[in-house]
Amino acid sequence: MKQPARGIRAVRKVTPSDPGPVSGNELLGFPLDRRQLTAQVKHALTEDGAFNDITTIATVLSDRRARAALVARSPGVIAGVPFALTAFRQLDSKVVIRVDADDGARATAGSSVMFISGHARAMLSAERVALNYLQRLSGIASLTAQYVDAVRGTRARILDTRKTTPGMRALEKYAVRAGGGMNHRLDLSEAILIKDNHLASVGGDVALAVQRARKLAPEGTRIEIECDSEKQVQAALDSGADIVLLDNMSVQQLERCVAMAAGRALTEASGGISLQTVRDIAESGVDWISIGALTHSAPALDLALDFESLA
Repeated sequence: MKQPARGIRAVRKVTPSDPGPVSGNELLGFPLDRRQLTAQVKHALTEDGAFNDITTIATVLSDRRARAALVARSPGVIAGVPFALTAFRQLDSKVVIRVDADDGARATAGSSVMFISGHARAMLSAERVALNYLQRLSGIASLTAQYVDAVRGTRARILDTRKTTPGMRALEKYAVRAGGGMNHRLDLSEAILIKDNHLASVGGDVALAVQRARKLAPEGTRIEIECDSEKQVQAALDSGADIVLLDNMSVQQLERCVAMAAGRALTEASGGISLQTVRDIAESGVDWISIGALTHSAPALDLALDFESLA
């Protein structure tokens, strides 16, 4: 499971002769290489009809130049800058962009994320695709940061889940890292998590499920099992599970289960967790708190492209 890395790079300028790294903050581990990034953005621009923007073609002269600031209308954490850069550059290879907030940076309301100078037509046609990526990923990063801030000072780490948009999982999990969270397993092949329906298929026998998983799992793979009662937790610990997922338990139950684990296994709280309850859950002593809402319910961060002048 990937650990988040922090650290914000200084303001930089991106020009045609110096395109810069794929990701503004390489420490976060941007999941696409330049070829993949270019192809994905081109697909999005094509979907939006950006190469045949009849409104812009009809109203804006082909030689008209503009300057614009991409600004945060509300506070949050930025993620997705590489997509915005690529969108503007695909429609204007000579565009000049100053990045004021790299991925992982905290923006205040009214602050600049980037400043763009180039052909007006290209900027207008690329605007929506650039903002769609930035607003979605920044929304996830921002919500994650709220949870991370809420548990600061406790031992608990905030994790995502597999409740992601199909085709966007790697990017949405990247946004979680940008917000200071930690990634749970990327997919079903990466780690073993025995859930309630798996247990049902073996008659609820926790020991048998763990035994079978241990026998077939690649060496070094940690075995996690979902428990909804203290009895199941005890059985999981006795069976040698590495991680115990404590599903929809009260804070009092969590405290007792953490005491039962006593360092023999990591403990993870999950189910029905909100910003109002996450601090109390963290103070129960659990190691991890996994929250599906980070990716399936994060509101988009309010960002906008404001034109400053036309020449």
